[in-house]
Amino acid sequence: MIANFSFKIYTSTEDLPLEWDSLAANNIFLSYDYLKVLEDSAPDNMICHFVGLFKEENLVGIALSQFIDLSNISSFGERDHCIRKKVRTFVFKNLSSKVLVLGNNMLTGQNGYYFSKNIPASEGLIQLNQAAEALRHLFAKKGLKTHLTIFKDFLATDIQYFNIPEFNSYFKFSTQPNMLFLIRESWKTFDDYIDSKSKKYRDQFKRARKKSVGITKRKLKIEEIRSYRSRIYELYMNVAKNAPFNTFYLPENHFESFKESLKDNFLFYGYFIDEELIGFNTLIKNRSDIDTYFLGYDDKYQREKMLYLNMLYDMIGYSINKQYKRIIFARTALEIKSSVGAKPIDMFGLMKHSNFFINLFVSKTFRFFEPKMVWQERNPFKEEPTLKQ
Repeated sequence: MIANFSFKIYTSTEDLPLEWDSLAANNIFLSYDYLKVLEDSAPDNMICHFVGLFKEENLVGIALSQFIDLSNISSFGERDHCIRKKVRTFVFKNLSSKVLVLGNNMLTGQNGYYFSKNIPASEGLIQLNQAAEALRHLFAKKGLKTHLTIFKDFLATDIQYFNIPEFNSYFKFSTQPNMLFLIRESWKTFDDYIDSKSKKYRDQFKRARKKSVGITKRKLKIEEIRSYRSRIYELYMNVAKNAPFNTFYLPENHFESFKESLKDNFLFYGYFIDEELIGFNTLIKNRSDIDTYFLGYDDKYQREKMLYLNMLYDMIGYSINKQYKRIIFARTALEIKSSVGAKPIDMFGLMKHSNFFINLFVSKTFRFFEPKMVWQERNPFKEEPTLKQ
């Protein structure tokens, strides 16, 4: 007898099956508490849905989808004002601005779905592909035509599961790598980490710490996050608007909503000179991993105080002292993350355009829209560590 697999799409976390969190136990980004953050404070141009996969009446898989409308977003950042950017923006907004993501576009890594052992990976992906089709119809009824459907982010070992007929029309792509920091068992303290560096990078650390004199750092409670809301948003946007590619901007209440829902699993650190907030960073506890989240800073102090580099050291120090296994540093700022010991891990995705003819040329036009990042990988250690994915 062939098992009866099916899916159900939910628009609210309140409607999720009671057993949802039992499947999300291995990944906080699929948990009810995190999905509640998306429900309460997702970017204005993002609509989230939640997908349950069933075998008969039993929940055997969970997934997240995000519909992103890029038509009113300055996707290619504010630093590049050339003709190429203007052409990319025009074509992008008219032909590729409505995007359905099966996964989480706000994070790096496979945080989009989880299947139990009771559903084969191939069957789970078939169900998700059918759910994507149902979602496209749902948005079409609202007058929102989906241009692109994307499944993201997968390791090379995982992308092979998509080698089934249902995904033959999808284009496999790879963008910037995920910067992964593996914490060695020999590092019991932050000093052990510093001692493992070569002289050049120990000197870099000393120089950064010397520059940071006068800055105080403290963990903020939800009341403080709320009271600094406008300044936090100003610092966040200062960084976000200069990114090479944007698909969303967080709303002002996002960080307080995050803290309210995830509580001690979400850490918000403010950096101050006297009583002025000059920067912040955020961390998320995810079992044995620490995921870095969004940050912000004042450009003046960033240059003068080497603020971003000092934040990276602080994230590493916290993770070592609390005995986490890995830090997920995500994309962007690849070279400076490499200089503190993070290693690039290639990530892959699949995309398909809704227009059959355009879809034939997706592979040829992809690089035109994807900003090319040229960077040099660094090795700050005396010995090269063994990297486990």
